[in-house]
Parts: sequence; structure tokens; C-alpha cells
Amino acid sequence: MQTQKYELNMGPQHPSTHGVLRILLELDGEIVVKATPIIGYLHRGIEKICENKTYVQTIPFTDRMDYLAAMGNNLGISQAIEKLMGVAVPERAEYIRVIMAELSRIASHMICIGSLVMDIGGVTGFTFCIRDREEILELFNRACGARMTFNYIRVGGVSQDLPEGWVDACWKFVKNFDRVMETYNNLIVGNEIVQLRLKDIAFLSAERAIAMSATGAVLRASGVNYDVRKADPYGIYDRFDFDIPLGQKGDNWDRFMLRFYEMEQSVRIIKQALEQMPEGPVMAKVPKVIKPPAGEVYHRVENAKGEIGFYVVSDGTTKPYRWHARRAAMVNLQLLDELCQGNKLGDVVAILGTLDPVLGEVDC
Repeated sequence: MQTQKYELNMGPQHPSTHGVLRILLELDGEIVVKATPIIGYLHRGIEKICENKTYVQTIPFTDRMDYLAAMGNNLGISQAIEKLMGVAVPERAEYIRVIMAELSRIASHMICIGSLVMDIGGVTGFTFCIRDREEILELFNRACGARMTFNYIRVGGVSQDLPEGWVDACWKFVKNFDRVMETYNNLIVGNEIVQLRLKDIAFLSAERAIAMSATGAVLRASGVNYDVRKADPYGIYDRFDFDIPLGQKGDNWDRFMLRFYEMEQSVRIIKQALEQMPEGPVMAKVPKVIKPPAGEVYHRVENAKGEIGFYVVSDGTTKPYRWHARRAAMVNLQLLDELCQGNKLGDVVAILGTLDPVLGEVDC
């Protein structure tokens, strides 16, 4: 029997496209022939805006890129500017930065897991993830007065020291995390429907992942042992003992499970940082008016979605001459067409969920 191919728009208002993403699907019955992601609905011109702001004023704009893991963005741009200026960050601030970045990674992965499970029909799993993420947001709120867009990590350190009782609250969270993981394993990982929807679907080989410049959990799920924290350590990450989880098949299930494994490793790092964190200042002596010497820098960090890099060119004035961000979510999203081809329409939302795009970072 011959069937006629047809086109179907998914998004940009579809609840399972994780924001204002439009996917133009070419279908043969229920089989996906082509899936074209159409981006730009959330484009705000952040890079050009930042070229017309002072260096310090650019940091809050990174909060609005990957707003689910904003601390990692703050860290990346702050360290890039510090490289240009040759600023040494105080020890205590370095440890606080690591703790905040890893908490941000856990919070982002909880949204990834919860939203993916909800996309394939498990609303309860999403509510559990939101409940546990709320504890992290409360820690952020106590530290800097914000829950999503922080501007906490600054050039030279962090904006203020941790308040009284914060460290104890953080210890309470990480010590209870085994119980959180046990709940997820019982409710989500062990769920037969979740396994049937994700296992052996949308394979991505290591060779293709590398060729398409994938990073983060998407790359490591295909068995590629690459994490910027190990490959090119920044800050004080070389002081911590942690593993880089890897997948075996590179299918939806591996990409899904990598987020669980990475949360466990983040908890390991946070525990070590809390134990080792010294007393002392949290901000270096940085001029009120930042004017880096003329030059250029590219600095990369391992954020929740993958490698995010900042390319900054200074012409010796108070504003960057060129400001560019290499966004992991946008690069990983180009894999969508390849992974969807040959799979069914119902698999598209699951495949997209395992790529974990956030449109603030994709469109920038």
C-alpha cells in the first residue's frame, strides 16, 4: 500500500517542545522521515546587547540563557573576564562557586528527568522532581536572594558570603540525596512504561556524536569519555575526586540515565567542597571600573547541557569589542533530525527530552 508523505508542525506552542521550539515534521504515516528544528522564536540578541554593556553588566544576561542552570553560565563568563584581567579568586570563593555550579547542575537535571517523564505520560515523576528541586532553589534564595536568575558569581569571586546556617542546610540536602535517588529508582527508573518508551530507540554512535560536536550527557551517553572538568580543569575542579559516567549504546535510555549518574557525582563533589572549604574573603580586589587590557580569550566550562564557552575580545575599553557564547543546547539540538528519522511520531517528544534543550540558550 502506498501512502502520501505529509508535513506536521509540532510547536512552537507545543508543551513538549520545552519552550518556543518549532519542529517541522515530514511523516510517512506515523514514521518520521525528517524533523527540522526551527529556532529563533526566543532570540533576544544577547551577544550584541553584551557588546554594548560593561563587562560586569554582561553577567546577568547569561542568567537568561540557560535559565535552568544559570550558575554555570555566571561562572563561565566571570572566569573568562578574570582570564583577560589576570585576577586571582580567593580560595573560599572558589569552593562556593563549585558548590553553586554543581547544585545548579542537579537542579537542571531534575527538570530534564521530570519533564521527559511527563512528556511520555508520567506526571507524578515530574512533581517529585519539582519538589526536590525546590530545596536547591531555596538554598540559592538564601545565598543571593534569587531562585532562577542569580548574578551571584561575579568577576573576582561571589557577590556575598554564605549566610549563617547555609552550610548546614546544604549538608542536609546532600545527606538526604540517597533517599531522593531511591525514590526516583522506584518510581521512574523501574517503571516498565518508561523503559519501553526509551530503551533501544534513537541510537547515536560515538563517531556521529563527535562529528556533530555534541557535548555533555548527550556525548557521554554514546561512550565518549569527555568532560571539561576533567579534560581541561578550570577553577579548583582538579582537587576533587569524581567519576565521569558513560553510556554504552547511546540510545534514549542511556541519555536519560546519564542525568541520574551525573547527579550522584555532583553530590560527591559538593560533599568534598563543603568539607574542604576554608574561611576567608569571597571577593578579590577588583577595580570598580573593569577595563581589561586589549586581547582575546575563550573560556569553557561544563554546564548541565554540555560545554558552554565564552569568547571575549577586549579593545582596552570598558565594553567588550566582541562577545560570543558557544551554547551546548543549540549544538546538541542539531542531532534531532538524525535521531528522529525512522522512529515514530510518539518518539519525537522522548528524543527531544533526552537532548534536554532550553530555548533561552538555543536562541540566545
